[in-house]
Amino acid sequence: MTYKRIAAYAVHCLTVSGIVPAALAVMEIASPTCDPRTVFLWLLLATVIDAVDGPLARRFHVKHFAPNIDGRTIDDLLDYLTFAFIPLLLIWRMEWLPSGFGWTVMFAMGASLFGFSHKEAKDEANGFFRGFPSYWNAFALYAGVFTAMASPWLTAIAMWGLTVLTVAPVWMIYPNLAPRKWKPSIMIGAILWAVTMLAILWDYPHPLVWLLAMSLAYPLFYAILSWQLRLRIAGKRST
Repeated sequence: MTYKRIAAYAVHCLTVSGIVPAALAVMEIASPTCDPRTVFLWLLLATVIDAVDGPLARRFHVKHFAPNIDGRTIDDLLDYLTFAFIPLLLIWRMEWLPSGFGWTVMFAMGASLFGFSHKEAKDEANGFFRGFPSYWNAFALYAGVFTAMASPWLTAIAMWGLTVLTVAPVWMIYPNLAPRKWKPSIMIGAILWAVTMLAILWDYPHPLVWLLAMSLAYPLFYAILSWQLRLRIAGKRST
């Protein structure tokens, strides 16, 4: 029993450790010579921690053996910091939006607050997030590329559209709780996507066009699959 309690609290400590890469990312943003690639690497580390702590929490029955700490609250706070606030702050800091429109990242920040606090933010029974799940850390990486290779207006329009989708009643797959049939494809695809994102950082913000196109394939697959699976669930409920 003691071992199980120690393991459960260790999982909580792992979740809390996400504050370290978050703080280091903010320090880099505050630097006069901010390198966005460094920020993205710290945010990647935070994402890895977030990806493994959930399965570990279920594996070690954290809710039962460490009930005094609400891991979900810690997770939501850190997710907001590392998936929304910090990457959106980076977009503003790097001036990747049209001149005079940097402040509009606050709309996305606010939308994500509503998204995280919504009572139906997660449909864990079916494995979905409600709304665009605030993957602003990934969007921020693309924002620097869009601005450098196309136009800051492309970044702005994409950001504003995703801001609306964050509070819209659309549903996106929750990777860790995806249907068993699709989970391997989703998780393997996510790993390959992360590899392409790291490759993009090598020549950031001017990656090879084919590499950029390849990296966009997974988000497209993820969005289409989310839409199709949610339609199937809606169809089953209506019959």
